[in-house]
Amino acid sequence: MLKSKTFVKKTRSGGIMKIVREHYLRDDIWCGSEVCTECKQEESVLQKDACIESNLCSFPHYLLPDTNVVLSQIDILEDPLIKNVIILQTVLQEVRHRSAPIYKRLKDILHDKEKHFYTFTNEHHRETYIEREQGESANDRNDRAIRISTKWYSDHLNNTPTDKGLKVVLLTNDRGNKEKAEEAGLLTYRCEEYVKSLIANPELVDRLALTNDDKNEITSSKVLFSEHLPLSRIQSGIKSGTFQQGTFRASRDNYLEATVFVHGEGDDSTEVLIQGLQNLNRAVHQDLVAVEILPLNQWVAPSSVVLQDEGPKEDDVTEEEEAELKSGPSGAGSRKPTGRVVGIIKRNWRPFCGMLFLSQIKEATRHLFTPADRRIPRIRIETRQAATLAGQRIMVAIDGWPKHSRYPNGHFVRSLGSAGDKETETEVLLLEHDVPHQDFSQAVLSFLPKMPWNITEEDMAVREDLRNLTVCSVDPPGCTDIDDALHCRDLPNGNQEVGVHIADVSHFIRPGNAMDLEAANRGTTVYLTGRRIDMVPELLSSNLCSLRSSVERLAFSCIWEINDKAEIVQTRFTKSVINSKASLTYAEAQMRIDDANMNDDTTKSLRGLNRLAKILKKRRIEKGALTLSSPEVRFHIDSETHDPIDLQTKELKETNSMVEEFMLLANISVAQKIYDEFSECALLRKHPAPPPSNYDILNKAAKSKDLVIHTDSAKALADSLDAAQVDGFPYFNTLLRILATRCMMQAVYFCSGMDSDFHHYGLASPIYTHFTSPIRRYSDIIVHRLLAVAIGADSTYPDLMDKHKQSALCNNLNYRHKMAQYAQRASVAFHTQLFFKSRGILNEEGFILFVRKNAIIVLIPKFGLEGTVFFENKDKPSPKLIFNEEAPSLTVEGHSFNMFDKVKVTISLDASNVQHQKIRMSLVEPVISGVSVAPSEPEPDTKRAKLDR
Repeated sequence: MLKSKTFVKKTRSGGIMKIVREHYLRDDIWCGSEVCTECKQEESVLQKDACIESNLCSFPHYLLPDTNVVLSQIDILEDPLIKNVIILQTVLQEVRHRSAPIYKRLKDILHDKEKHFYTFTNEHHRETYIEREQGESANDRNDRAIRISTKWYSDHLNNTPTDKGLKVVLLTNDRGNKEKAEEAGLLTYRCEEYVKSLIANPELVDRLALTNDDKNEITSSKVLFSEHLPLSRIQSGIKSGTFQQGTFRASRDNYLEATVFVHGEGDDSTEVLIQGLQNLNRAVHQDLVAVEILPLNQWVAPSSVVLQDEGPKEDDVTEEEEAELKSGPSGAGSRKPTGRVVGIIKRNWRPFCGMLFLSQIKEATRHLFTPADRRIPRIRIETRQAATLAGQRIMVAIDGWPKHSRYPNGHFVRSLGSAGDKETETEVLLLEHDVPHQDFSQAVLSFLPKMPWNITEEDMAVREDLRNLTVCSVDPPGCTDIDDALHCRDLPNGNQEVGVHIADVSHFIRPGNAMDLEAANRGTTVYLTGRRIDMVPELLSSNLCSLRSSVERLAFSCIWEINDKAEIVQTRFTKSVINSKASLTYAEAQMRIDDANMNDDTTKSLRGLNRLAKILKKRRIEKGALTLSSPEVRFHIDSETHDPIDLQTKELKETNSMVEEFMLLANISVAQKIYDEFSECALLRKHPAPPPSNYDILNKAAKSKDLVIHTDSAKALADSLDAAQVDGFPYFNTLLRILATRCMMQAVYFCSGMDSDFHHYGLASPIYTHFTSPIRRYSDIIVHRLLAVAIGADSTYPDLMDKHKQSALCNNLNYRHKMAQYAQRASVAFHTQLFFKSRGILNEEGFILFVRKNAIIVLIPKFGLEGTVFFENKDKPSPKLIFNEEAPSLTVEGHSFNMFDKVKVTISLDASNVQHQKIRMSLVEPVISGVSVAPSEPEPDTKRAKLDR
């Protein structure tokens, strides 16, 4: 049966267009139930014995939730207990339009065969499709469609000869919908009512999201915050310029302060400072908010006070805290545009990891949850299993934040395990940094090549055979995902041929399939201490794409002819087949180069590469490329317990630099090629020059040692850093370079057609991209595809040439790379804590990196570790502190601390806060009465031996 929908649409030019859409109705859409004999379904999803212990429904039944129940109670639907659920097409479509994350979670449930969730295409069934009536809202029409489908299911299942008393229960929290359903004789309950009736599973109640009726019960009657403006008022305010819209970023150090980034034209963005609980007005980190700029006389400076929310408060903020906020610098020069949040445009809530802060009231069911991320406020939840959850890492979702409540209200989602446990903490770390780490789905794995895999004659016909070349790879120890390999050989004309051979991942991952979409979403492989979260399945990352020695592999090769002065004579790109002759570590390659007795082909090739790399590096540095420093640490892990037993800073060898030089050269050569061919849609990488204000701290540090750092160009900065030496202080230059690294901007991916500034500041290169690591970076896969099209080795596809889609992809890649970096740092921090947990208290020498108002931040070179020495302690009277912001210096009881001063500290693990364990440092030298502590005694060898085992 054919229906048609007709509607009119206004075109851009102002004309009117009539659109007619055909809508097919059928009577062969099956119900999906095992009890049904009428429907000729191949496979039934809904079970015949759909029993769940409930004191409301003692009979077998299927659940049919409406859209709002799916949107607000997805945590309940995900619970393994809830099975045999009918999801109507109407509901699925509404959820898709209203929330992409919940739609994805619902689709995952529908694909899970254990859950028995069935999608019924009611909009195309002759008996359940309904037209929208005149004057009826779209919402009311959809509610009616849900009731009609519930009625159809009830009648349909009652008519089956094997009827086992099966009923259909409509779940709705909409009062009007519930009343109309009851009038029509349908069995219907509120979601909360039904969940509370499940006698055998009381813990499911904790996962209920609060409805609007419940939210008012939990809060006090006192209004703490001003009402959020409706969206219509916000939109007209933004249009007239009264309000600004931007992303709300809460402060990690001060819970009464935040910044709103207002996005302007192009790259311009203004920062608006928000201070005080009322002005923050219930905005949560990463929400899209509307702000009103306060009058100039109410502008303030950012507070330099560290203020943590210390625990349950009455539903008002103390005046002392607000006063402390205002104790920061008040000079007109340091004031910033200040505002207040007037409304929320889009909430950006996700489930948060953290721990329960148990109520002091005995038998209480309402408790405060403390998120692991300090930028997220505490959340009030209701749970009957608080005693079980104490000491566990749990996940909680926010349901709402009423204007009467000091904290938002939420509900328990799930437990992750015991706090401090390595597996649990790694899970928290991945969830908090939004790192996709679930196992690859069957849909993704279905696109892997069938094993045993071999290179075919068809492959050989379209590739250059380079199997005879002396190719080798040089990587860190234990590396299994080998992206790149190199070769160098003499040519008859006296020049040398150098090749960089990169794993041909794009041969295996074809555009648009499930594996490609998953890799694009993940964006990057994430390397944690002792664990790797792959971007592509292991069969590719550690086997078929990995350029291991003595096996034939597909590669994408960049080959140069280079003269003695390391100048490029010509460049060519080709898809190839290689056979690596050796997989070496940096140390093994270095030993071969240094050992005069070794003269095999691989060693000769390495020596040739090393000689050219030195010339390339010298030339790059002459052009102004920066050599910066950041202390990287390496853990030695116990093979049985997997605990860290030693911690050292990484030592870089000449061969690290050798590999890096040729990777940079390949990336620059490819960037130029793809930009020449596709000026509008090349995926490139740029590193913006830092604004002059970023260098303030570097200039102050150099000035303290009577040195001047020139920062007007990368070349000037590089030369200044090279010249910055202090007699008798060899580590000074490294400290200065570490500080310079902190002044830098983040390098980002971008689409060439959407930007005009391509320059890479750190590398002093006019153009750059990423080509050399396609196993672990999705950006490189796109670059491979562009290069393959440019040399005629592969065909193009629409999304590759769409600059808007390319730009959106770059945004995701930049986000994923940033989060991967943060996750890696958090993993190092956690393993550092584990290391010091077993070491007791250590005495170490360090250098002051930064000076704060009440503390110094110290770097311990031996461990590449940073920590804070606080001079104010709650348990002791505060020493006399004088902070000079200009120098910067901090005088403690008459002793002055400046940047880069050498100090001696004790290092220990402070585990007083289970959730936020941290490395504690205390001053040993210089000795200041009442401030410094005595050095710790070394532990007896017998005890240390036990710890090391």
